[in-house]
Amino acid sequence: MSTIGHLINGEHVTCGGRTAPVYNPSTGESNLQVELADRATMQKAIDVAKAAFPAWRNTPPAKRAQIMFRFKQLLEQNEQKIAELISAEHGKTIEDAVGELKRGIENVEFACAAPEILKGEYSRNVGPNIDAWTDLQPIGVVAGITPFNFPAMVPLWMYPLAIVCGNCFILKPSERDPSSTLFIAELLLEAGLPKGVISVVNGDKDAVDALIEAPEVKALSFVGSTPIAEYIYSEGTKRGKRVQALGGAKNHAVLMPDADLDNAVSALMGAAYGSCGERCMAISVAVCVGDQIADALVEKIVPQIQALKIGAGTSCGLDMGPLVTAQARDKVKGYIDAGVEQGAKLVVDGRGLVVPGNENGFFVGGTLFDNVTPEMTIYTDEIFGPVLCIVRVGSLEEAMQLINDHEYGNGTCIFTRDGEAARLFCDQIEVGMVGVNVPLPVPVSYHSFGGWKRSLFGDLHAYGPDGVRFYTRKKAITQRWPARKSHEAAQFAFPSNG
Repeated sequence: MSTIGHLINGEHVTCGGRTAPVYNPSTGESNLQVELADRATMQKAIDVAKAAFPAWRNTPPAKRAQIMFRFKQLLEQNEQKIAELISAEHGKTIEDAVGELKRGIENVEFACAAPEILKGEYSRNVGPNIDAWTDLQPIGVVAGITPFNFPAMVPLWMYPLAIVCGNCFILKPSERDPSSTLFIAELLLEAGLPKGVISVVNGDKDAVDALIEAPEVKALSFVGSTPIAEYIYSEGTKRGKRVQALGGAKNHAVLMPDADLDNAVSALMGAAYGSCGERCMAISVAVCVGDQIADALVEKIVPQIQALKIGAGTSCGLDMGPLVTAQARDKVKGYIDAGVEQGAKLVVDGRGLVVPGNENGFFVGGTLFDNVTPEMTIYTDEIFGPVLCIVRVGSLEEAMQLINDHEYGNGTCIFTRDGEAARLFCDQIEVGMVGVNVPLPVPVSYHSFGGWKRSLFGDLHAYGPDGVRFYTRKKAITQRWPARKSHEAAQFAFPSNG
């Protein structure tokens, strides 16, 4: 069985320690294992990054950007290979993997603007012969901890921007699907990034704790579940680190009585069942304002759920692949069991799905519940699987209160033709990312991604302008060159221009 190690100082290394299996979710088989780094291995990556930082921070932003331009080109040239690696270890369809990569490449494109986004501000003559400016300076050694569901895109949210800002980066990806992440980092080195500026260290909680505890690591970026996000934020900030930790979600779609139902159903199908529901922006709750729209939704969506094309993710032309692990499959089935026991109406049951030729794969079919109420666990919890719940309410205000009362505030959307209703929703909903007739309102790369409430710990969102702020420190400089032979007496009052 082959073993995947780590990428440190431009070289593949192993430490001969613990390993974990890497599965093909479509077959249930494991032909790979990934090494889980010990603290000595992680410290080696930290030491290498610290040594590389002085030269890299002094590299002109334009030269950093040139590397990113070449990196973008290599990513595009290797699109198919990357998509196949993602699909083989995550289970998502090839088309979905390509879409993930393309959204990641958008963040590389934003990073290519390094000379522009790192420009400071300058003011001349703020006082007699005094000029002032601000300078955006890198932090030093920074790290990212990324989830299994987007092994290409989420790392690309982080390190291209961190690196063009002048930092050195250590990536701790998910141990469930490490191959594509490692290959993409190799492409960055091929693009000309100096050794040591990026390292990829595979591992589990031991590796995470090593990053949290290392004083050399100045900032941590995390995407994953809320309990772990809260742990990383708490442990990191109390050690003086800058931390952005993106957590879980329970994303609602509100369907108003005037919604374009055909388009809303198509949007819900992709948002609820795309990537087998393993997205932090997946729509898992449809909030129908009135029984009429709810009944019409059920009538239209059930045949489409039953017609989902499900199979091995590496095959083309599918709608949905398997879940990432057997444990994830069993967890989703457990939630479906609980929904039935708690009184929700199971309209479409995906528990019995068998894919011919892939009987041992980690599959669950598209599932639909109706008459879901807020106290049910299928409503309160993030299921992270292909399960859509319908909640019936009497008004837009009731729908908004339902959403605002939930502990998560990652993403939401409304389907309506009423501009007044849409404006009210956008203004008063307590959620960080909002769509109007857009089911997955994931911001483009030159905006920033992040939720509210227990979906985000930290003040700055991921990528975009907030990403620049997160990976830099602002320094204010005030400079005076007095005229020759001039002299002023000491001034004891606080200086001002008054």
